[in-house]
Amino acid sequence: MTERQIGWAFVAVQVALLIGLVVMPAADHYPTPGWLDVVTTVVFWLGVAIAVLGGVALGRALTATPVPNQAATLRTRGPYRNVRHPIYTGVILIVIALAVGSGNVVGLALGAATIGFFHVKASWEEDRLADRFPEYERYAAMTPRFVPRVVPSVRR
Repeated sequence: MTERQIGWAFVAVQVALLIGLVVMPAADHYPTPGWLDVVTTVVFWLGVAIAVLGGVALGRALTATPVPNQAATLRTRGPYRNVRHPIYTGVILIVIALAVGSGNVVGLALGAATIGFFHVKASWEEDRLADRFPEYERYAAMTPRFVPRVVPSVRR
């Protein structure tokens, strides 16, 4: 398989996982009180906002697959200053909101699998980024993958 084919395979798996979460029927395996509905709604929309900001920051370098395109440059500012994959961070927040809000333990398991998938996908993508951008490893060493540090590190 070529890099492009592998990239599209990642996209196909991601789409399948996300569709699974969206169509997951609600259940009463655990309580989902009103306050939890409010929290998951806020987390969902926060995830959408973060993902959109990450995409906007990429501009023409945004691609559907985890393979950098010709317009790609290493982004280290804006949302990329705090995490290496803000789009994935946003999608992971959406996944958490959908899984927790479903009241369904199968939804929780699917959400956990989806988050694990994003770690694998990000790792594969980071190998491509390191090949393309010599400074990527230094950036990666200073910048968390998905969850920003509470106290930002000092950049040199």
